[in-house]
Amino acid sequence: MPQVLEFKLPDLGEGLTEAEIVRWLVEVGDVVAIDQPVVEVETAKAMVEVPCPYGGVVTARFGDEGTELPVGAPLLTVAVGSTEGDLSGDLSGKGAAGAESSGNVLVGYGTGAPAARRRRVRPEAIAAAAEPGPVPVMAPAPAQGPVPAPVPDEASGPVAVVSPLVRRLARQHDLDLRQLTGSGRDGLILRSDVESAIRAAANGTAVAPPAPVRVSPSASGPAPVSASAAGERIPLRGVRGAVADKLARSRREIPDATCWVDADATELMAARAAMNGAGGPTAGPKVSVLALLARICTAALARFPELNSTVDLEAREIVRLSAVHLGFAAQTERGLVVPVVRDAQSRNAESIGAEIGRLTEAARTGTLTPADLTGGTFTLNNYGVFGVDGSTPIINHPEAAMLGVGRIVPKPWVHRGELAVRQVVQLSLTFDHRVCDGGTAGGFLRYVADCVEQPALLLRTL
Repeated sequence: MPQVLEFKLPDLGEGLTEAEIVRWLVEVGDVVAIDQPVVEVETAKAMVEVPCPYGGVVTARFGDEGTELPVGAPLLTVAVGSTEGDLSGDLSGKGAAGAESSGNVLVGYGTGAPAARRRRVRPEAIAAAAEPGPVPVMAPAPAQGPVPAPVPDEASGPVAVVSPLVRRLARQHDLDLRQLTGSGRDGLILRSDVESAIRAAANGTAVAPPAPVRVSPSASGPAPVSASAAGERIPLRGVRGAVADKLARSRREIPDATCWVDADATELMAARAAMNGAGGPTAGPKVSVLALLARICTAALARFPELNSTVDLEAREIVRLSAVHLGFAAQTERGLVVPVVRDAQSRNAESIGAEIGRLTEAARTGTLTPADLTGGTFTLNNYGVFGVDGSTPIINHPEAAMLGVGRIVPKPWVHRGELAVRQVVQLSLTFDHRVCDGGTAGGFLRYVADCVEQPALLLRTL
């Protein structure tokens, strides 16, 4: 008799507490192998494929695409073991002992067993697998996933709500779920139903908490927003929500300051052209300007370690960090992300460039892992790709500084006592004034500018 096991949304690390289902990779009735990806989810930091640690037949799925689930919520159930007919065969390599699992959390962590070819099992076989076992299992449902029975709300009376996030959202807005009619199957109340009710309450078209006291035009504070002027509401969740939270926290906690300088990048561009133009059998991949600037940053941080640090507010201590995990800002279709080049202080420009290329491609395809996006100690922000010269970026909390790089463009410049057209770039440093004073920040920025103008200075640190 097969054993039915429930696979729950695992802890994806780095304090993440929820994830949104982006795309199901299996359907009810599919045969899956150990560590086969079964669902693609989006966390606040990355989009990842989640592998199932069990091998067997999918008997139920929990949640439609677009649904947010908390860590620990059921994802799917799997019938593990051998039966006659469609469930015959050693699906997981474990035979009757299929209840064993790999223990993996994310694709690429652990055994990395190859995914099995998708197979479908007859509905009657699924029903047989779903007989009473150690974990209660719902009857099979169409591909969009089953709908569990209504769960009683905190107040008396049943409410057709499955997601804890929906309940929490309703509580935060003092919304009585019993007054809502769900748009999901069998009247299930979805997050969109709650958000619609909240908007309706705000516009005065539905039952809502007591309206706020109206303020006369002469009183201070913003005037109430009318329904006609409310505009479109876009939920701050996923990557966009995480960025908003982090930037707001940075502004609240970090007393930042910015200094900037123009630098003549003509020699740097010439050095890069010479490096990439050198052929031969040992020639490596071409080195980007960003990789050269990253190498300059690691050299500057070796001279000014105050800027490779973080502040421990509880202990009231500045923690200087020995390793440089260099983040670089990358704009993607899903929003701004900051992949991290680990141990950049021990890499040369070619190695840094190769890692930047790998992470950039992963950002473009949405395959960055949480590990690729966390643990940075200093950030390099090349906003020149947007065609602008200067900026005062917000520090990537809990780091202490960020170097901004504008576009490199021909400009009039006094070179060796004469006016000439040179390749000029504006560099800006935003820093946490708690970790250092302006003299240290200025020294760091001046050293970076000197290396840009005279790349030979880097030879001293190679």
